[in-house]
Amino acid sequence: MENKSKRDEIIEVVNKLFIYTDTRQWSRLQDEVFTPIVQFDRGQEGTVDLSGADIARLWNEGFRDLGAIHHQAGNYLVSFGHESIEADVFCYAVAYHFTKSDPVEKLREFVGQYNLHVVLTDQGWRIDSFKYTLTYRSPDATTL
Repeated sequence: MENKSKRDEIIEVVNKLFIYTDTRQWSRLQDEVFTPIVQFDRGQEGTVDLSGADIARLWNEGFRDLGAIHHQAGNYLVSFGHESIEADVFCYAVAYHFTKSDPVEKLREFVGQYNLHVVLTDQGWRIDSFKYTLTYRSPDATTL
């Protein structure tokens, strides 16, 4: 029997966020990562309430033309809140988006940080708040 700490369980759900996105497992992303409603930071548009299905649909559409996606996260800081049934999670992450377009294959690199909030549900830890802050990208993703 596996004996995981709460911190390990929380980091695992954050890793699932990246792995399920990279492998485009949208139903697992909805079922195993997000709460039914997520406070989702959309940058300049502000924070909105989105369902896991909405997030999966948006990402599926946004990543549709990519040949491959890869996220690598680390430097996790987990701060427990009320009675250890909620926590704030910080991590750094890099993402590589690979697209094939004639005549040259192109790679975009994104480097940034995530500020997430997780809660303990009957199904385990789930993300109920999501914010990504871009530090830099290369090459300029707007030209691809």
